[in-house]
Amino acid sequence: MTSPLLIVDAANVVGSVPDGWWRDRRAAAERLRDHLAGYAAGGVPGLLTGPVDIVLVVEGRARGVEPVEGVRVVAAPADGDAAIAELARAAAGRPCVVVTADRELRHRVTAYGARCAGPRTVRPL
Repeated sequence: MTSPLLIVDAANVVGSVPDGWWRDRRAAAERLRDHLAGYAAGGVPGLLTGPVDIVLVVEGRARGVEPVEGVRVVAAPADGDAAIAELARAAAGRPCVVVTADRELRHRVTAYGARCAGPRTVRPL
């Protein structure tokens, strides 16, 4: 059986809390990546049971974030939304959740069968 896929819109999740992330977007994405790694084996409570394949999509100044065990990082060549939509399309037929609050992106990925969850689902407390 294929593990479920969790695709995380880094810019949207990081930007959901005004904690100074704009001073260093790459470091903020790295903190999120490190937090997400904790979900790879056990899953995301109330959303997905583990193990979970996790993809963090970064863009702009957050490019250059390296992957860690349990979290693959995709640097979007242009806009993150297009990269996320393509990942969701490629995952058709597989359990897939996209984490974003972007309404247009949510509409795009649900057309491919993905479910959506808001940034609070994966934000560190």
